[in-house]
Amino acid sequence: MAPAPRTRPWHGIMVATALPLRDDLSVDHDAYADHVAWLIANGCDGVVPNGSLGEYQTLTDDERARVVRTAVEAAGDGNRVMPGVSAYGSTEARRWADQAAEAGAGSVLLLPPNAYRADEETVAAHYADVARSGLPVVAYNNPHDTRTDLTPDLLARLHREQSIVAVKEFSGDVRRAYEIAELAPGLDLLVGADDVLLELALAGAVGWIAGYPNALPASCATLYHAAVTGDLDTALPLYKSLHPLLRWDSRTEFVQAIKLSMDLAGRPGGPTRPPRSPLTGEQDTAVRAATEKALAEGLQ
Repeated sequence: MAPAPRTRPWHGIMVATALPLRDDLSVDHDAYADHVAWLIANGCDGVVPNGSLGEYQTLTDDERARVVRTAVEAAGDGNRVMPGVSAYGSTEARRWADQAAEAGAGSVLLLPPNAYRADEETVAAHYADVARSGLPVVAYNNPHDTRTDLTPDLLARLHREQSIVAVKEFSGDVRRAYEIAELAPGLDLLVGADDVLLELALAGAVGWIAGYPNALPASCATLYHAAVTGDLDTALPLYKSLHPLLRWDSRTEFVQAIKLSMDLAGRPGGPTRPPRSPLTGEQDTAVRAATEKALAEGLQ
């Protein structure tokens, strides 16, 4: 199957990379570089460092900047790297966007201001300020965690004001895809949650900011390309097989779950930094069972 065309840096499978940590919780930058290169070699188009899955909130400024530089170098092409630049306010987010530009990244991913529930004018000013970095900005709509909903109307405004080029849609409401396309036909839709991949791909998504390819990139790439090309004979059975894992991407414990699956698949996952705690026994058992089943079925 021919891969879906990728004509923009934010198109295709952009893996929200987990960050390998050593037992002492220090960042293993060498393992991270190897992981970025491995993902691209196994069918992914690029990476999104310093997202929530990358535990950016727990990193020092030096660690966060080095992660971006490492990703760009390991990817071999800055257009394959979309750093997360989210922060409490636009001043800090703009600083991270400038750093991403200096490192050679091709685009950035940005939440609304995440210190409080911002109103529409505040959100618009936030995105406009960060867009002045010069890099294309992908909006990240995650109303569950930020309590700020980037509605289709608001996304259309941000796109009209040339503050964003795409949206990572994580609301879980797949119906929004059609309203976004109606109100802002030039705004690219990116799948934001693994467990609605097929639904949003069929609705016209041109990219997937993905979690579970960290553990199973080749099978996830096959699924994505089948989904966006409408090959349901391939996509639907694979989606059903992967869904017990994909749905963990929408749960509070998604970082721990994906890192455990990575460990089981032979990838460098490792522990998480506080305040994230280890999975409970029941959660650990469920993730292990689903991952081992997928590996036994030959998914990789």
